[in-house]
Parts: sequence; C-alpha cells; structure tokens
Amino acid sequence: MKLVIVESPKKSETIRRYLGEGYSVMASEGHIRDLSTKGKGGLGIDIDKGFVADWETSPRKKALVAKLSAEVAKASEVYLATDPDREGEAISWHLAQVLKLPVDTTKRLQFHEITKPAILEAIEHPGLINMNLVHAQETRRMEDRIIGFKVSSLLQRRIRVKSAGRVQSSTLRMIVDRKEAIDAFEPQEYWTIEAEIVIDGKKFVAPLTRVDGKPFRCGNKEEADAIVARIPNTLTVSSVSRAEKLIMPKAPFSTSTMQQEAFSKYHFSNSKTQSVAQKLYEGLDVHGEHVGLITYMRTDSTRISPEFFVRHAAPYITETYGREYLGTVRAPKKTDQKIQDAHEAIRPTGTHRTPEVVAQYVGPDEAKLYRLIYCRAMASLMAPKRTERTTVILSGNGLDFTLGGTRVLFKGYSVIFGEFEDADDAALPEILEGQTFDISKINPEQKFTKPEPAYNEASIVKAMEEKGIGRPSTYASTIDTLIKRKYVTATKGVITPTEDGIRAVKVLQQFFPDVVSTDYTASMERQLDKVESGEKTFLGTMTEFYDSFMETYDRAKEEIKKVGDEPTGEICPKCGRPLVYKKNKKGEQFVGCSGYPHCKYISTPEREKDEAVGEMCPECGKPLVYKKSRKGEKFIGCSGFPSCRYTRNLDGTEKKKPAAKAKFTEKDYVKPCPVCKTGFLVLRKGKKADFLGCTNFPKCRHMEWLEKKKS
Repeated sequence: MKLVIVESPKKSETIRRYLGEGYSVMASEGHIRDLSTKGKGGLGIDIDKGFVADWETSPRKKALVAKLSAEVAKASEVYLATDPDREGEAISWHLAQVLKLPVDTTKRLQFHEITKPAILEAIEHPGLINMNLVHAQETRRMEDRIIGFKVSSLLQRRIRVKSAGRVQSSTLRMIVDRKEAIDAFEPQEYWTIEAEIVIDGKKFVAPLTRVDGKPFRCGNKEEADAIVARIPNTLTVSSVSRAEKLIMPKAPFSTSTMQQEAFSKYHFSNSKTQSVAQKLYEGLDVHGEHVGLITYMRTDSTRISPEFFVRHAAPYITETYGREYLGTVRAPKKTDQKIQDAHEAIRPTGTHRTPEVVAQYVGPDEAKLYRLIYCRAMASLMAPKRTERTTVILSGNGLDFTLGGTRVLFKGYSVIFGEFEDADDAALPEILEGQTFDISKINPEQKFTKPEPAYNEASIVKAMEEKGIGRPSTYASTIDTLIKRKYVTATKGVITPTEDGIRAVKVLQQFFPDVVSTDYTASMERQLDKVESGEKTFLGTMTEFYDSFMETYDRAKEEIKKVGDEPTGEICPKCGRPLVYKKNKKGEQFVGCSGYPHCKYISTPEREKDEAVGEMCPECGKPLVYKKSRKGEKFIGCSGFPSCRYTRNLDGTEKKKPAAKAKFTEKDYVKPCPVCKTGFLVLRKGKKADFLGCTNFPKCRHMEWLEKKKS
C-alpha cells in the first residue's frame, strides 16, 4: 500500500477516488509543527547558534501524527502532496522530519488542479522537497516571530498596544494614512453645465467641454451664471468624428484581482472569497463526479498554460461561438519584480463544466464565484471587442458641447464577460455636420472635489499588491488579524482605523519606522524571493535582518517611555490615589485605581433606577416598575424583588413563573450524601432516568443513577 499525505481532508477524499486501490490518502490538516515559545525571549530560536529553530508539534496534532506514523510504517512508499507553494513545501518538510522520512529521497507531488489527469500525471513524475522554498518559509516565520514577539511585548508593556507585525503594521499604516488624508482634505468648488437636446424623439445630454477654444473650467456660481447666459437656444453640429477601437479582454484572475472583483460584484469579504475558492479548488460533486473545479487559488500570476488553451479552451470557443471569436494565449507582463509567477492564473479545470451546469450542484456562493472565474478566464482567451466611437461637437456662441455614443461592431470576448462590465454608451442616431438642434433644458450643477475614498476590502488588497506587502496567501489573513486586534473596523466592507490602530501606528512610526514602512516590508519580501531562488542563503538573510532590526529595537527600548493610564480627574475612595481609565483583556474600558495591585478598587457605573408604572403589586402591595430582561426585553415586575417575584408582560399577560424549588422532608431522605457530608440523597426524576441527587444542589452536584439512562 502506498501512502499519499495531503493538507486538506476534503482534498484527500477527492484524490483517493482518483488513485483507487493500492493507495491510502491521509491529511495533515495544515501545519503539524510551529516554533515553540522556549528559550531566550520565548522566541523558540537559538540566535547564538546560527538561528536554530526549536520546532514543536502542536498538542492537538499529536494524535494525528501518531496515526500518520502508523500508516508510514505500513506503507511501501510515501508521497508528500501538500499545497504547491512555500507554505506547502515547508509542511512537507516538517512531515518528513516528524515521520522520519529521508528528505533527499522522499517523493514530493505537485499539482495545480485536482482533476484525475493532473493527479495521475503528478504520480508519474514526482519531484523532491525543494529546500530553497523551505528556507524561504523558515526565514519568513522567524522574521515574523522576532518582530512580533519583541515589538509586541515592548509596546504592550509601555503603551498597552496589543501587537505589531511586519505585514499587518505596514498595512495598518496605509489605512491610517488614508484616513488622515481624508480628514485633512479641503474640498474645492467646481461647476458642470449640461445641455439637453432631443434627437428623433430621444433625449440626449451633452456636457459643456470648451469655452472660446479652451477647456471648460468653472469654480464658482458667478462664472457659471455668466456662461449660462451665453448659451444660445439652438446649437449647430460643427463636427462629427468616428473612430474604431479594439478593447482587449482583461487578464485571468490572480488572488488579489479575484478578491477585488468578488467584493465589487458580490460584496464578498476577502476571507469569504478565499474560503469559497478553497472549496472550488478542493473539489465538489458535479453531475455525479467529485472534482476540483478551479486551479490553485493562491497565485500572483496571470499566466494560462498553452496546454489548457489548445486542449480545452480553443475547441470550446470555436464550437460555441465561432472561429472568429478565438483569441490567443497572451504572455503576462513581467515588468513587475514583485510577481513570483510560480503558478498559473486562477482558471476552470475544464471548459465543459460551464457556470450553468455547475450552478445546479453547488451552493449559491460557490456558483457565483465559479461563474466569475470561468467567464474571466475564458474571456481572456477570446478575440477583442471592436467598437465604433462617434463624437459630435455642438457649438454656439463660442461654446462647445460634446455628445458621444458607441456602436459595437464585434462583440468578441464580451459575449461571455459582458455581464460583468459596465454598459457602453448608447449608439447615436445619424447626425450630420451643419444640423441644428434646439436646447430643451440647461443643467448647471455645483459640485465639490472629493478625497480618495477610504479603503475597502478590495482596494486595500490592491494597494498591498502594488506596494509588494505580503503574498497572495496572506492578504485575507492580514485584514482579519487587524479586525481581530481591533485596530480597524470593517463596516459594509469599508475599513476604518480605530483609536488603538491610530495610536499603534503613531508609536511605531516614531520608534520602529521600518516596521510600518511599506518599502521595508516589500524589500523583505524580495529578500525572501532571493532565498527561494537560491541567490541568498538562509543564514545570511537572517543575520542581515537581525542585526539591523536589533539596532532599531535597542534604541527604541531606551527611548520609549511607559505611557500611564489616562486620569479621570477623580480620587479613589479607598486609598486616595487618582482613578484612571483602564482596559481589560477584551479591550473594554473601565475605571480603576492607579495604585493597582496595592489597591484593587474598580468603579462600577450606577445602576439606572427602575421607572415606576403607577400601579401596586397585586401580590405584595409594593410599587410595580418597568424592568429589562437579560435579552433586553422590557417587562413589568415588582419593586420588592427578590422577596416578591410577581411579573407580567407589557400587554398585561402574566409571565410564566419559574418552577418553585423542590422541598424535601426527612421521609424523602434515602441516605447521607457521601460527598458534601451535610446533605442527603433524595429521589429525583430526570429526563432520561430517575436518580438520587443531593439536597444541597447546586452547591453539591453529586448524583447516583438508579437505572441505566434511556438512549
């Protein structure tokens, strides 16, 4: 029996079907080891011995590792088939180490889609663990651990900021910088003027574009009124021009562009997009076949393999739309050094599984994202759209108004992707030079310039990609981390920094400028790429990073002062020290004594007095008041609670009273309680069986079943 180890249990089910008898497929369920928190500073790294890592098996993975070890002992051959990226390569290496597999001979499978041909091809042509990839991932993990632990612990002690990290902090700075730019923006007034005309019974709107031969610009009402006064009742067509234009299809999706479009079209968060894409990649049941529907969804490439074009896309496009719709495989622009191009772009694994077919078998979210991926990838391999743009200039009294329209000459790729694009301008009717048209209405409008919008979950990923911060696998998790740390909020996808987030960035900018610098973070990513390619060594890269970082850290440790709690202006009633605002572990603010831990006084807000109803309790005669339940529901109750438990709903109906506490006498006692020694065991009726329970319940919860519980 041969053993194949993958990361995901879902993926293992799919691959097991493809390989059939003779193969056992198990899942590692992600990472099985991570850096321990032992050693100096809890880093889990022995820096003095050349950055030797202390890798520790996760406690919750020990049972799984035992199962894997047992299977390895029985297997005639072991294949490691974790994800085809740095992280996946590192997981394979950790598996080899823990399961005592020889790293230099254990077979490593790589496939970028989970289909039967791809899996069988990988089995036929296995590789070995790429140690350069492992070293790159090891470098990333250690750098992040050193920055995270050292900077976070210092900030927590001095200014009570929760955490800092290489990628999250530079991303947070971009968000804070954008917020500050928005707050500082001063809007400028400007005006637009449009003329409405009717042609062949249809209304058209022509904006004013030139005044006395110069581009139209207007900054106040007086100027706008003066121009409006010049507009004649009739405009004459001074020119008609037509120009053909080829509109090329967009490239297929990379991780970031997929997240941006999914947010734009469906308002999917980045984490939701990645979760849905993971399901499509790992495999779903479609038309009686369990198959991976898309290629690997963590990629920065826009490359599509020629094999897919020749074997799948070209025949499908030709047969479905005609040969004139067939395009070519365009090479991606490799001008950006940040792109690794390790995997193909995200595309469907087969053209015959159209969005309409797949939608019958999967959930609505999976159907939406698959449709977007399928149409984008197929459109990228089709012919461009051809349009004719007509521009008409209508003039009068030195004023030029422009009217535009578009006529589609050839749909090209838009036959499949047109639903995701903005509609073209409507085609204009036949218009000739010298024609005149009466103006039916003039629309002057005051407007103000606007700042760049706040980042949303799509635009922040685009900015991270442009700046080279992080990699496709980290975009969504970085945003999630900032939200969990309460450094930002994401309301309807719009990302806004919190006070804690702004404060963290200010302190980091002052004492750790590199940590929040996008250039520094992007430079580190490029260093990791060089480790991956073999241009740089692990030890050299770590030494260079550590020496530079510790110089900054030591300086900050000396300069940064501990920030005290903000005083409330009140005095502690117990010890006379000032009261201050504090935060608990959940980040909730409260008022406490500045003398903690010597004085543990905490101020609790006064409870609001219950509002009187104006009636007396029918049971005890005390005033009735309005109360609120734990769920926030309002009801009427007795002010004598807990002595009197009378309650009723606002509509007058009495609330169901809780069952009275059971009372027992000596004749009910069966025997003394062997646990608390002061109570007695009495007969009680349970939902599934009768039992003996202590009369001191709930303080003593001892019980003895009288019979076997009913199943």
